[in-house]
Amino acid sequence: MIYAIVGALVVGLSLGIFGSGGSILTVPVLIYLLHHHDKTAIAESLAIVGSIALVSAIPYAKARLVDWRTAFVFGAPGMAGTYLGAWLAAYVPGYVQLFVFAGVMLIAAIQMWRRSEPPEADSAAPGAGSRSILKIGLEGLGVGVLTGFVGVGGGFLIVPALVLLGGLDMRRAVATSLVIIALKSAAGFWKYLDVLSDTGDPIDWRTIMVFIACGVVGSLVGKSLNERINQRALQRGFAIFLIVMACFIAAKETTARFAASDTPATELLIPADES
Repeated sequence: MIYAIVGALVVGLSLGIFGSGGSILTVPVLIYLLHHHDKTAIAESLAIVGSIALVSAIPYAKARLVDWRTAFVFGAPGMAGTYLGAWLAAYVPGYVQLFVFAGVMLIAAIQMWRRSEPPEADSAAPGAGSRSILKIGLEGLGVGVLTGFVGVGGGFLIVPALVLLGGLDMRRAVATSLVIIALKSAAGFWKYLDVLSDTGDPIDWRTIMVFIACGVVGSLVGKSLNERINQRALQRGFAIFLIVMACFIAAKETTARFAASDTPATELLIPADES
């Protein structure tokens, strides 16, 4: 259980500082350290990250940093898209989902890094001018499908979209993303309950509760750190975080694919009647 506690604290820190990254960390902890089945881990991750994001959004909301109009314009179609993406994921191998996940993370990291380069304070003006309901809604739908497909909350895509398309500054984007993550995670968790009912895999509610409790503590610490980091440093830190995690996921899955391809040949060397 020590792995669950440490992992939950890191998840909370990630959500509090970056407004994302929770599911990226939660799923590997549940699968590789706690040995939960992949589909179960995805469902539990959505419940954990959605709950932590919801609690983490409260201090931001009190500080009036949440853009509620953008949250619901982005979040409503995002919930529908997440449900659809989770349905599509049932027909695709898990490693394909993770490779897609890593590729999108790299694209988002590049966008965020470029966004941090102009030193002018009014560099967000072009984005702010394009804040139409249609554009934000379509972006929410697209991000919802993709994040439902890879089975995560999607903050790593939501934050760049809110900054680049929604015209929000980084801190308001982080605050608003937490609300959107909570909404979309609820939709994804609901769909995965159907998936698990078909497979017969149980959900470990005790682990979920431990993750939520420790994750909330971590998120509050992350929130205090967020307030002390300047906007440009926060954007670049977010980009670096995405690149590191994308490389880790790609390397892990590539190694797993090679190992899987070698297994049959190895097994052929063992006589079938050997006891």
